[in-house]
Amino acid sequence: MREAILERLQAIEREHDVQVVYAVESGSRAWGFASPDSDYDVRFLYLHPPTWYLSFDVERRRDVIEPPMVGDLDVVGWDVRKALHLFTRTNGALLEWLHSPIVYREHGDLAARLRGLAREAFDSRALCYHYSHMARGNARENLGGERVRLKKVLYVLRPLLAIRYVEAHRDVPPVAFDTLVAAVAPETIRPAISELLAAKRAAGETGEGVLPPVLAAFIRDELARHADGFHGPGRPDTATRETTRDALNVAFRAALHAMSTQGTGPC
Repeated sequence: MREAILERLQAIEREHDVQVVYAVESGSRAWGFASPDSDYDVRFLYLHPPTWYLSFDVERRRDVIEPPMVGDLDVVGWDVRKALHLFTRTNGALLEWLHSPIVYREHGDLAARLRGLAREAFDSRALCYHYSHMARGNARENLGGERVRLKKVLYVLRPLLAIRYVEAHRDVPPVAFDTLVAAVAPETIRPAISELLAAKRAAGETGEGVLPPVLAAFIRDELARHADGFHGPGRPDTATRETTRDALNVAFRAALHAMSTQGTGPC
């Protein structure tokens, strides 16, 4: 499958005249609780040739590549410039891509620069709001019945634990769910989480079960604990910090320079 993913990325480069500088797995396979029938959710960052960014209408040009899904392979990419703007807004999805444990391609040092900058540049309140919104939405839509989809329980637990990690460590949470559980999950719920993970991995994407009372209580208490505490005047823009803005400009220019000296196309 890895070979098929790399071939797909090369085809995208040829079709769109771009260079994929970073590509990772996201979703359940990156989190570590994939089922045998889980999709492959590949996310990537790409660059156009340098002259593309010198166009007068660059602000109006499309900055996302979303080819049709083929089989169980879902591939989506963002232009690097778009990604840098979202980085300044503490975009939770981008931060997870940058820290994914499954990397398909990492060309140059752009991703490494962003990982190094993330800890000092991210806004903890904005990231907690992202995870709170995710947890509440999944809980509201999926946990109301007697039987629940197992993966949806994990889709609530993971962001709730991510909030606890941000609160405890003032850092970007680990992507791997096992690492997150080991870091911040209360001892009282860990056995139930282990059983849930085993059931999810064996049951498939549509597998159902009864929500264990200890997990139901944890979810209820955590949602109540932070309630609307992360709401505020908006998502802070860290680009207003001169050091962050300068660092992102340096990273962008370095990536473009590397592309112009090495050429476009597959690495």
